[in-house]
Amino acid sequence: MSRQESLAAENRRKTILSVVLGIICIIYVLPVLTVVINSFKVNTYVKTDTFALPTGEMWAGFSNFIKGMTFGNYPFWSSVKYSVIITVLSTALIILFTSMAAWYIARVNSLVCKVIYYLCVFSMVVPFQMVMFTLSKTADTLHLNTPWTIPVVYLGFGAGLAIFMFVGFVKSIPLEIEEAASIDGCGPVRTYFSVVFPMLKPTMISVGILEIMWVWNDYLLPYLVLDINEYRTIPIHIQYLKGSYGTVDLGATMALILLSIIPVIVFYLICQKYIIKGVAAGAVKG
Repeated sequence: MSRQESLAAENRRKTILSVVLGIICIIYVLPVLTVVINSFKVNTYVKTDTFALPTGEMWAGFSNFIKGMTFGNYPFWSSVKYSVIITVLSTALIILFTSMAAWYIARVNSLVCKVIYYLCVFSMVVPFQMVMFTLSKTADTLHLNTPWTIPVVYLGFGAGLAIFMFVGFVKSIPLEIEEAASIDGCGPVRTYFSVVFPMLKPTMISVGILEIMWVWNDYLLPYLVLDINEYRTIPIHIQYLKGSYGTVDLGATMALILLSIIPVIVFYLICQKYIIKGVAAGAVKG
């Protein structure tokens, strides 16, 4: 085969691959586009003309957003506040405590540390449904059923993936750097916060993005643990957009779903360059 034929065959393969990936991308983006289209559509046409553009009499403007935020007796901005509190506290706890635990596990080569590490990795494959009823009871008993205490529960569920990623990255950090800090008089705590913690930035951002997207969109855990009459996150608030006889205003529901995914999408787009770097550093090295 000549060089020109090889280049032509390579171009055909790239073209076919681009078409296939483009189709897959459209399939993944279509649900989001459907939400955007129907959030500006009159409720009557959401069911009958789901994929049609909101033109003419189907156009509802921003009325669905106003209706969704003012529906019922529970204020939407309270749901936003509790979602932000839970997401920020949970992510901060996960990043701080799991990075410290991962540093200890990676540096102390003992049987106990290995067992703890493999237990954390094993926790990633345990379905939430297996523990949700006992978890709900335990959370009520220990008074972890408020937006300020439920991050402790999220810390337990998010620790597995975070420790797995942090351990891999810590093993790639030269031990000589920490030994130099120790010679200069740094204790373990100061060595961690002054030397190790800043070096964990790529994996830290990656873990933070993954945990924020998980906690912000989570519905089942807050629904089981929190008192939904007093504390509602955004997913729970959307679930309660029901009128008389169980009727659901799909237009308002789509509008609130769009509002809930915009912050995560913006945050992801800003920090996406760190995801692959952090995942690769935490899962491959070491």
